[in-house]
Amino acid sequence: MNATSMAAGRPGLLTPHRANWRLALVAAVIVTPLAIFALPPQISFWVALLAVLAVAATAVVNAWGRHTGGLLVAPAIALLFVMNIFPLMWSFGLSFFSFRANRIAPPTFVGLNNYETVLADPVVWNRLQLTALAVVLTVSLQMVFGFLLAMLFEKQFPGRRFLLILVLTPMMLSFVAVGAFFRYYYEPTFGLLSQAVRVFTGEPFVLLETPVGAIAGVVFADAWMWSPFVMLLVLAGLVSVPKYLYEAAEIDRATWWRKFSTITFPYIRGLLLLALLFRTIEAFKLFDVVFLITNGGPGTATETIAVYVYRLAFQYFRTSQSAALAYILLFIVVVLTNLYLYFVNRRAAEA
Repeated sequence: MNATSMAAGRPGLLTPHRANWRLALVAAVIVTPLAIFALPPQISFWVALLAVLAVAATAVVNAWGRHTGGLLVAPAIALLFVMNIFPLMWSFGLSFFSFRANRIAPPTFVGLNNYETVLADPVVWNRLQLTALAVVLTVSLQMVFGFLLAMLFEKQFPGRRFLLILVLTPMMLSFVAVGAFFRYYYEPTFGLLSQAVRVFTGEPFVLLETPVGAIAGVVFADAWMWSPFVMLLVLAGLVSVPKYLYEAAEIDRATWWRKFSTITFPYIRGLLLLALLFRTIEAFKLFDVVFLITNGGPGTATETIAVYVYRLAFQYFRTSQSAALAYILLFIVVVLTNLYLYFVNRRAAEA
């Protein structure tokens, strides 16, 4: 079946059809806020869930109509909609209402008031500034350490495989394990860092008691955990560089910098940008390591925007405002992603 016949058989956006998943998606986006506004929470929840299931069902029927293997992906599509799309739509709907999870009162429609309140809150801007600082520091360290490790493991040397496994271990650990490890590592009484400093100064070293030290501790822990991820991406680019290019450069007696700038870097540039994008997005969601090591302290010195969203939702119970703030963060991430894609596409067009 060619593209023309498929387009001809596809129902229009507003055409009722069992395979028109676009119409079902539009209806779900409209029905969910209306259900939250007009119905009690215990009823609107199920209405929104049914709307999401309807979208999933039409998507499966659409896939089945075009490909006989559509039924095979039906469980995956259903799970995607129930576990991902439904919570997104539900929380997006709540962001336009006044709702607290610790109260029985039904949600009250307030329009964009939650977004205005969040954007006018100086605490939010302070947390965003702190998050931006943490993103710049931790991503910079990860890119530098990851690149240096990739340059190291590109070479063959005795014990390379064993050392590579050790270097990749932090990335395989859970956030809880990493947080617990560094919490004990920074512990002033019997922590390894404090004991090492005490050997030279005779005094216990409390890294996390100052804002600068706490930020440094969190940044180092996150960089320690995710530098191997950057290393893997860069290493994949390094091993794909044709060896004959280096051999030709050796014949021409090119310097190390000349070989790096004209051969190595062009091959790994795309992967470096991809690692930068992935790690920047993840760093904006920096929560687990901060919460486990410093709990946002001392005071609020390390309370990133993700930690603040958590407190807003589950400690202050300002549920709707936390949803609005979460979607502002989503908007920031989407903008960053589109900037990356624009830059990559422009570079590809110039090439």
